[in-house]
Amino acid sequence: MSRRSLERAMATYTSRYPRTRRRTDDMVRKVRSIIDDAGINYLSITGRAKSPASFSDKVARRASELGHTDFDPALDITDQVGVRIITYVHSDIEPVAQLLAENFTVLEDRDMGRETASEGRFGYASRHMLISNDPSATAYDAAQCVSVQLRTVLQHAWAEFEHDARYKGDVPAEFAHELDRRFTLAAGLIELADREFSVIRDTLSSGLSQQGEGRFEDGLRVDARELASFLAGRYETSGFARPEAYVEAANWLTELEVTSIPMLADELKSVDSERISRSMGYRHQPGAVRRLEDDLLARYRERFVELPANEERRDSLRGRLQRLGRVGD
Repeated sequence: MSRRSLERAMATYTSRYPRTRRRTDDMVRKVRSIIDDAGINYLSITGRAKSPASFSDKVARRASELGHTDFDPALDITDQVGVRIITYVHSDIEPVAQLLAENFTVLEDRDMGRETASEGRFGYASRHMLISNDPSATAYDAAQCVSVQLRTVLQHAWAEFEHDARYKGDVPAEFAHELDRRFTLAAGLIELADREFSVIRDTLSSGLSQQGEGRFEDGLRVDARELASFLAGRYETSGFARPEAYVEAANWLTELEVTSIPMLADELKSVDSERISRSMGYRHQPGAVRRLEDDLLARYRERFVELPANEERRDSLRGRLQRLGRVGD
């Protein structure tokens, strides 16, 4: 491809950028819906459409690396649409990757942390997947493909800080070796911390299960912290959810006129949670709030669907209600 052809390709990308942004937003919603529907916990799911300036810079870097311009940017630059999924602990990465593989065609799947470890060192750790909406895809297509990064919170912090230090700062040559050593040390500590956070989460879940049957005072509204403790006892094998998820669940209960933990326990007394979970067909263990939502859906059915807080997801809830059948009656 000639230099002029490259310039035309960059101009074409610029003209199509609004469409790329819309596709990015659509993919974020789709990925979030898939992961939410599976009940897997995460910190954030965000997306970005590669800006025309960034696209142009990457084309220039690629030409410099190759020493020629004989490539097609529309096919060679595969992160035009990017989605980043950040989980709390490392053990949540694999279930999310499996979900993506079940719902999209996976063209590439690289565990950068594993590759680094295979070289006997610590460093950048992130799972990179290239997925396509096309079930028969065998190669990159800008109109169908999305580049996905899967990271834990700590891996993300390391990667962002390392990127800023190396590529946005001016590091004197005499300090470069020391910088490398310290980043390597930090990467090792982060790997250890990720493992410990997994243990801590499991330990807390187990410990709180002993508290979940405690007594709570009646009130006008269920406290989100008390709800978290109650759910840990009711769903002992399920992980914790994001803090805001417990607040959202407390809102459901308020709209259902369930104003205390004893009232909630009484409402769920006849609900067979294990049977409901089997009916939903989860392939991965859903979080505690997700299981509460399933139980409330089985208990209240259309009334739960019609809650004001559920206005934007009623179709999804009715689909889940069909999966439940009459199991909650």
